[in-house]
Amino acid sequence: MKREITVSMQPKGYKQREIQECLSVSSGFISKWTQIFTMQGVSALKLAYKGSVGYLKLEERAAIIDGVRKKYGNLGELKAYIEERYEIVFSSQQSYYEIFDSAGLSWKKSQKRNPKTDPELVKKNLRSDPMVIGSSPRNRIR
Repeated sequence: MKREITVSMQPKGYKQREIQECLSVSSGFISKWTQIFTMQGVSALKLAYKGSVGYLKLEERAAIIDGVRKKYGNLGELKAYIEERYEIVFSSQQSYYEIFDSAGLSWKKSQKRNPKTDPELVKKNLRSDPMVIGSSPRNRIR
């Protein structure tokens, strides 16, 4: 979008400095895309990157999501299943997290109990935290 706006602002009388400040672009960016637009037209301003092709087909992904809902409850099991069944190892953990998300599940392990509700632990932390007023031996009120 910045490419199109850049080349449309110059004929309207905007100076290069104004375009730079308005769009947060460099003078090289403005020169480059103005030249490309002049030589090749509007079609050259379109983004050429289409994204990468996924490793899994839609049917395979649907089968994995169904499997996650039924039996693959943790990240390790899911990784092992995908590697064994489809011979795929994702380079990013995010791909596995997205599968869990698509299945409506969380990949994170839940805690059985909130540690903040343990009164003994709270007292211990308050005594050892120097930022809490009266917590250090020097500042305690007697």
